[in-house]
Amino acid sequence: MNPILLEFPSEFETDRLLIRMPKPGDGAVTCESINASLKELQPWMPFAQKEQSVEETEVVIRQGYLKFLDRSDLRLLVFKKDTGEFVASSGLHRINWDVPKFEIGYWIDSRYSGQGYITEAVKGITEFAVRELKARRIEIRCDSLNIKSRAIPQKLGFSLDAILKNDSVSVSGEIPDTCIYSKTF
Repeated sequence: MNPILLEFPSEFETDRLLIRMPKPGDGAVTCESINASLKELQPWMPFAQKEQSVEETEVVIRQGYLKFLDRSDLRLLVFKKDTGEFVASSGLHRINWDVPKFEIGYWIDSRYSGQGYITEAVKGITEFAVRELKARRIEIRCDSLNIKSRAIPQKLGFSLDAILKNDSVSVSGEIPDTCIYSKTF
């Protein structure tokens, strides 16, 4: 079946969070969070090497919206249920619908870090992928030096499948190792 024809919810909830597809107009809140978190994001995220404009971020959000609709990438935005505040960006990437398998990526607005929101979001996204998308494999990949990012799959019972040595070029120009964690279903 062509993935464009797949029907599944565009939003879901966890205990504290509303997790949904990006929508036109989400650029401003996303931009504000990126710019508030630049210092924490810069070592790991290529997009965070300079302050973002609302227009630049809105373009990325609208591209994410279109990719969600054509099912080529499922970006998800994370909001607190009680206040509607934007907390994080995540999603299901590097999709192989034939398996189906997905990679979960994430970053958090640093003003909300250390409160368990990313762990809760990733747990919820994993459950959504298994329940709604019939996922057989979910991966989380991160720089081996990113201790905070590595803690998420470890807390959620993902297995460390491999550490790829000298796998990519980091934003600082170094060649780090990449950890690959997975869960299979």
